[in-house]
Amino acid sequence: METDLESPAFQHVQAAHCENGVTTALLRHHGLDFMTEPLAFGMGSGLFYIQIPFLTVNNGPAISFRTMPGAIFKRTCKALGVPITHKKFSSEQKAQAFLDQKVQDNIPIGCQVGVFHLPYFPKEYRFHFNAHNLIVFGKEDGRFLVSDPVMEITTSLTEEELTKVRFAKGTFAPKGHIYYPERVGIVSDATIRKAVVKGIKRNVRDMLYIPGSVAGVDGIRHTSNQIRKWRNKLGLRKASLYLGQIVRMQEEIGTGGGGFRFLYGAFLEQAGAILHDDRVSQISEAFTLSGDLWRSSAIKMAGVYKGRLTEQQDFEEIADRLLEIREVEKEAFKRLQKLKLSY
Repeated sequence: METDLESPAFQHVQAAHCENGVTTALLRHHGLDFMTEPLAFGMGSGLFYIQIPFLTVNNGPAISFRTMPGAIFKRTCKALGVPITHKKFSSEQKAQAFLDQKVQDNIPIGCQVGVFHLPYFPKEYRFHFNAHNLIVFGKEDGRFLVSDPVMEITTSLTEEELTKVRFAKGTFAPKGHIYYPERVGIVSDATIRKAVVKGIKRNVRDMLYIPGSVAGVDGIRHTSNQIRKWRNKLGLRKASLYLGQIVRMQEEIGTGGGGFRFLYGAFLEQAGAILHDDRVSQISEAFTLSGDLWRSSAIKMAGVYKGRLTEQQDFEEIADRLLEIREVEKEAFKRLQKLKLSY
């Protein structure tokens, strides 16, 4: 059931990605009008890449193009000096009672949910993905008012529907996870600059220097090496399903993909203005290029998945494209590191 009703005290924010949107909407609700989706993403060092070993999602490789769920909200709030509450529950009844009290107190609450049973999602988008985020901001006629950032307008869910998605089963089971800012004071320009710089430096560390071979820019190379082997190792059918899963993780599920690279480019443009440093803004072009390359690789992968491309050479070309992406992102983060930003 969709509505276009909003609490006078809460304004819906549509965003490209759910956690960025929830973070932006909750902080703006508490008076931080400067907050934008790119700033939330960048301050939270949201850009990442990892192929998680020994884990599959929907019978395919578990790949994420962003940092771990929940980290963007926590990091952004911490950088701005905003204390937060976040809780998980072992009991559906306790989770519901807590949410009911916050709604009664007129406090918008961020919720982690599974998307498979969200009734307002189109059926083709209902995957078993349990790291989606939305805001519950009120109750009307027995239904909870919901601001889902990936939707154009607000919607609503019954208590039964909301409980079902809050306690979805499987990987990253949310267990009724809720979170919200406790209070927000005045945030100075100096604090904003510091949050921007810390976000950039942490992202440089995570993409260039994280240990192991499955994460950061080296994780992209790891996936490239895997793709070269899949056709001969798994057979064409299963290999094509694996590529289809990457496309789904990149373009449809909340792990993001090319879109996150465009978003990080937008963050660097805003960061350059905040820091009065054109060098930062100029590096945004590299992430726009990376986003374009991720999108073109997804088109190629989709061609294999749909059976139009079937040769080993097609897998080789996809793997080569990922290596090209790795070089673009590696060089961009090295350029950011060399700036030696300070606040």
